[in-house]
Amino acid sequence: MEQKNTAKFAFFYMLSLVALIFMALSTGMIIFQIINKNIPDILNIYQGAFSSGQLKYAISALIISAPIFYVCMKQIYSNLKTGELEKDSGIRKWLTYFILFISSVVMIGWLIGTVNTFLNGDMTAKFILKAITALLISAAVFSFYLYDIKRVDVIGVNKVIKIYFYSSLAIILATFVASLFAVESPVQTRARKYDSLVLGNFNNINSAINSYYKEYKKMPGGLNELKGEYSYLGEDSTKDPEKKNEFEYRIVGENTYELCAEFKTSNKNNDNDNGDYSYYKEKWPHEAGYQCLKQKVHDENIKDEIPVPVR
Repeated sequence: MEQKNTAKFAFFYMLSLVALIFMALSTGMIIFQIINKNIPDILNIYQGAFSSGQLKYAISALIISAPIFYVCMKQIYSNLKTGELEKDSGIRKWLTYFILFISSVVMIGWLIGTVNTFLNGDMTAKFILKAITALLISAAVFSFYLYDIKRVDVIGVNKVIKIYFYSSLAIILATFVASLFAVESPVQTRARKYDSLVLGNFNNINSAINSYYKEYKKMPGGLNELKGEYSYLGEDSTKDPEKKNEFEYRIVGENTYELCAEFKTSNKNNDNDNGDYSYYKEKWPHEAGYQCLKQKVHDENIKDEIPVPVR
């Protein structure tokens, strides 16, 4: 019986291993990002900073991997109960120890990364919380499989296995629920991407205005003047992506202008880590709604006045 179903049992064990690694790491990643968001570090703006991209990936991995892991384990225990998979079969022993080995390697690498982050200047409080998280997840995975391969009675699911099952399920559900409070909704993400598209157009217009001023020593009379001068300004570069109406352009000084558009979100207090979005946050800060954003032409012939200190 065992020889006939070796491939099937190997499939369930190997699939459970892949799902386990994704589930354990994604659970840890979610907790890490929640820690990063709630304990910001002004000295480490990149390393150890909150990453919405990593959080979203971890949530996605958890949603997919957790059900696969529990379904695979259910199949394994069902076959143990019926005797189709024997307790002392080579496939069970070898693959369980293989899972222990791979899980240990992955968790050791995870712990090394956590310690390395601390040695590179991560805050002590964040390191302690992350180290505890990594250790608890590693201990849970290792102790579960070690107990499972050592236990004498494998017929049915005993009390200890049930404790592992329900405890891990509760932790995963709690982690998933907590992640929903730390991640922006798909609607918010789409709105932010829309604003980034608007600001990307603003950036292209700003480059064209700077080039125009450098060449003609004056501000352009309108945005249409720029389209014929600079090929990277397409037909839609000066228009609202949704409403398709022209951005409002105002000259407010000799070398100062405003660009106006409708924004769906505010980026002034947003901690999103997207590279373009972070750049736009510094250069084009805005609130939600119709906003006019002021910019000054940058030309090497223009020298800003330096305030003289009052004595």
